Amino acid sequence: MSKISKLSILLTLMICCSCQSTKKPVIIPAVEVVKSSSSNRGLEVIGGVEPVYFLPMKTPFDSRIDTGAETSSIDVTNIRFFERDGEKWVSFDLNHGENSENYNFEKRILRKTTIRRIGKNEQRVVVDMDVKIGDNIINAEFTLANREKFSYQGLIGRNILNGRFMVDPSVENTLR
Repeated sequence: MSKISKLSILLTLMICCSCQSTKKPVIIPAVEVVKSSSSNRGLEVIGGVEPVYFLPMKTPFDSRIDTGAETSSIDVTNIRFFERDGEKWVSFDLNHGENSENYNFEKRILRKTTIRRIGKNEQRVVVDMDVKIGDNIINAEFTLANREKFSYQGLIGRNILNGRFMVDPSVENTLR
């Protein structure tokens, strides 16, 4: 390759590099979080952790609000399967981790589902539970799980959040 060709290529590269404009970064101003239900298409803004009552229990459970979870989940113990009138049922205990409130539930099993977890998948049963979140009493599907390794006994997923709540993970306990 001749010196003129090399010089021509080098000159072309220099011109191309100098033509690129260097844009200054844009500073986006802070946005105030609106916590009223009158905005956001009528959706109430809740935080990343909220108190949830598993009815008829009287004490709320601090529950993780998880937009990544499709179905809500609750930490239970003493799971026992049985049959009633030809249908599959489950009995389980819900023990409040922060006080001595305990309740035994008997629920018809709606279905079984596979929860995808890192490392392994987990089979769980799904039941209907009545919960109170803020002023809302909601009947929703919950998987029964051993959540003792997690910080929160309850996990509220999209099956409850969709159409009801908007989640701001930067705040907590907006419903207290």
